[in-house]
Amino acid sequence: MTLIAFSAVALLATGCATHDPPSLRLGIAYGDRLVRLSDEDLGAALDDAAEVGVRWVRTDLSWENIQPDGPDEFRWGLFDRVVTAAAERDLEVLPILVSTPRWARPAGCTDEQCRPADPEAFAGFAAAAASRYAPRGIHTWEVWNEPNLINAWKPTPDATTYTTVLRATSEALRRTDPTSYIILGGLSSTDTGGGNLSHTDFLADVSARDGHRLVDAVGYHPYTYPYLASAKTSWGTPWEQINRTRDSLRGVLSAHGTPDLPVWITEFGAPTNGPGTTSDGRPETIGTTTTHVTEERQASIAADAVRTAAATPHVGALFWYAARDLGTDTSSNENFYGLRRADGSPKPALGVLRRAVAELRN
Repeated sequence: MTLIAFSAVALLATGCATHDPPSLRLGIAYGDRLVRLSDEDLGAALDDAAEVGVRWVRTDLSWENIQPDGPDEFRWGLFDRVVTAAAERDLEVLPILVSTPRWARPAGCTDEQCRPADPEAFAGFAAAAASRYAPRGIHTWEVWNEPNLINAWKPTPDATTYTTVLRATSEALRRTDPTSYIILGGLSSTDTGGGNLSHTDFLADVSARDGHRLVDAVGYHPYTYPYLASAKTSWGTPWEQINRTRDSLRGVLSAHGTPDLPVWITEFGAPTNGPGTTSDGRPETIGTTTTHVTEERQASIAADAVRTAAATPHVGALFWYAARDLGTDTSSNENFYGLRRADGSPKPALGVLRRAVAELRN
């Protein structure tokens, strides 16, 4: 998930597909939290997804957690708990294959967000995960998270190295489980600059290397707050950059021969607190210091996102981020994307999202 710079935007097949996705998938994105929860808190977190009425949960499957000490040892226990708890609630899991252990990082790179030094080693981890979890019903995989950001694909975003990793990983997954459905790692809606690559520039570079033909869908994170997903603007919100604007994801995919490749919105949401000013959606409350929205506006954004995703061509999935606030420190709005506050009390968005999902299904 990425912070939105409102000063910049008044705050964006074909290929190897093995099967066609059904109608819009709905889920909740949990990031890396689930494996760190107690059994009781894990159950409560997934109960929220079931209560809202979604059928999917998106969560990190961290290579660093599974193989912290080397290529010959696997520690599946923490993620096994997540898979078991999800199955008990009839929820499907979308694992994000992410995070590089120390032994597998490039020389001089010291962060878990470092790209894998050896694409085949990462692919081996992915194949082992598919071998373990395909028999338990997991067939959909997202390869990394926001690889177009400098803080998520270190030392610097690079379509060449990402495509190399994606190629090795997709081939390994399909060898292990021919029914694998593979999603290009969710791209952050951002501009090129400061070490980051825009979602369209990155996708164009990957597609120029035929990376778009290695996947069944493209992941994307079109945060629009304080605007609604359905907003129609002259400048093009991140959501509008899926299809509408000339420089859009669809434009890139069409230019490279895969105009019908689905887009999975694997993160979308709005924070309700932070260091700057609050917006309730009225134009006079939106400015360069806006970092978050009111809880009521968050609820409106949640309901509108469900309706808009269902009406947006080529969108195959929508995952709301997140289930619960990370904390109460207002120095960062990253702490306040939850449907629940940090103390567990519900925000209005929880009930509103539940009703919107029920209306869509009916």
